[in-house]
Amino acid sequence: MLPGAVIGWDMGAALSMAQALGVPAIAAAELLPVLEAVMVAKINEQMETSGTGSFSS
Repeated sequence: MLPGAVIGWDMGAALSMAQALGVPAIAAAELLPVLEAVMVAKINEQMETSGTGSFSS
């Protein structure tokens, strides 16, 4: 864990949510890492830009 930074998703939870939504497991396994990388980069960028070290709207 890094204070004030997002480092990733709980992939087990993400895969379970995908399954609950009817997303094929192979599609989720292929797409979730790519989506995670973009999400982490954007959230950390937003936190850095805001200077708060936390989520902002």
